[in-house]
Amino acid sequence: MKRLTLALDVMGGDFGPSVTVPASLQALTSNPELHLLLVGDPDIITPLLAQADASQQSRISIIGAESVIASDARVSQAIRASRGSSMRVALELIKNGEAQACVSAGNTGALMGLAKLVLKPLDGIERPALMTVLPNQQRGKTVVLDLGANVECDSRMLVQFAVMGSVMAEQVVGVENPRVALLNIGEEESKGLDNIREAASILKKTPTINYIGYLEGNDLLTGKTDVMVCDGFVGNVTLKTMEGVIRMFLSLLKSSDESGKKAWWLKWLGKILQKKLAKRFGHLNPDQYNGACLLGLRGIVIKSHGGANQRAFAVAIEQAVQAVQRQVAQKIAVRLEAVLPKSD
Repeated sequence: MKRLTLALDVMGGDFGPSVTVPASLQALTSNPELHLLLVGDPDIITPLLAQADASQQSRISIIGAESVIASDARVSQAIRASRGSSMRVALELIKNGEAQACVSAGNTGALMGLAKLVLKPLDGIERPALMTVLPNQQRGKTVVLDLGANVECDSRMLVQFAVMGSVMAEQVVGVENPRVALLNIGEEESKGLDNIREAASILKKTPTINYIGYLEGNDLLTGKTDVMVCDGFVGNVTLKTMEGVIRMFLSLLKSSDESGKKAWWLKWLGKILQKKLAKRFGHLNPDQYNGACLLGLRGIVIKSHGGANQRAFAVAIEQAVQAVQRQVAQKIAVRLEAVLPKSD
């Protein structure tokens, strides 16, 4: 069996190697079968590997890159000037068969464009979609896509997302016959934009998709569906809003009001409630589900949050490991061939 090798764009993201390199070592410790290709500036990366033990060192290779794509760079400009960049080199390692997946916290638009250019979409896919797996109230998980790769989507693209999301729910979450819903402004069939209603009509007639209808945004974390499908604009705004609310809630749990005088029993009761609430809702911490998979490509590409900390970037690496081990790209290709009409 081919050894498990990932290419990491360690220069991308808000913090670059100061976060991505320690996260790489953490991932190597957790998975003794894992090999990593760290793509970036060797002069910056090498000192950060000083604490690596012999086992970790033997499973790391540094691949030099001449430049870094800025997080605020225009997509078209970034792609034109991408040769030799850490992001493009990491993607080319997949194309050349030296790695099975890539993880980057860099510019989302550039990653989307370069991945499509270097790796090519699967047959039947117009544009890849960003997908993540979110925890829900039922202590299960919900696959959500698209999260920002495609701002505008026609009905065909939404159907393609539903197919890919179903495969992810089966292979990564382990759900048989996963329920698929379209995110909409109401559950009534008459509501929504034309592309959503047209996608619903197609999905109803697709026997291999367990389509259950429309759901609203407040159902995202309820567990009513296993796959939630939407366009990239709606998905990105929804995800960022949800993450902001959750981070605020968790920070409130951690902080305690030291101002003013409280009876000892009130302080004690407050700490007890904080612990119980943190335990109940801690699994919703965005750091625990960092990493969006760019689905629909001839290879595995994971987009980490640009502001990810070490723990969160390590989670993104683990997502890449799971996607490779479960042969997600190959299984999506097989399902697409069976479900989608052949293009002329």
